[in-house]
Amino acid sequence: MSTHTSWRVAAAATRHCLTGCAIGEVLGMIIGTAAGWPDAATVALSVALAFVFGYALTLRGVLRGGLTLGAAIKVALAADTVSIAVMEIVDNAVMLVVPGAMAAGPASGLFWASLAFSLAVAFVVTLPVNRWLIGRGLGHAVIHQHHHH
Repeated sequence: MSTHTSWRVAAAATRHCLTGCAIGEVLGMIIGTAAGWPDAATVALSVALAFVFGYALTLRGVLRGGLTLGAAIKVALAADTVSIAVMEIVDNAVMLVVPGAMAAGPASGLFWASLAFSLAVAFVVTLPVNRWLIGRGLGHAVIHQHHHH
C-alpha cells in the first residue's frame, strides 16, 4: 500500500476501533461509576473493556477470513494495539479533565455529553495515527491481508 493512504481507509479503521472502544468505555464507566469506584478503578476497567471489545471486533472479522484463533489473535494485536491505546489515553484524559464528568454518573446528561465529547476527540486524534500506521503497512493494513470488508 502506498504511503498516501486515503483518509477514507483510515477513517474506516478508526471508526472500527472507536466502536470497540466505545462499547468497552461506556460499560466500564457505567459499572465503575454505578458501583461508586474511585476514578482510577473506573478508568482501568474502561480501558480493559475497550481493549477486549476492540480486539473482539477485529477477531470476529479475521476469523471469518479463515485464520486459526492463534493467527487471528496475532493479527488483532498487531492491528489494534496502538490505535486502541491512543484512543483510550485521549478518551480517559478528557473524561478526567471535564469538571464533574466522572462524578456525574450514568444518570446524568453531563456524563453522556462528556463521554460523547471524549470519544469524538479520541477519534480526531487517532485518525491521523491510523492513517500513518496503515500507510506503513501497520495497524489495520495487517487485517486487509486477511479479509475483505
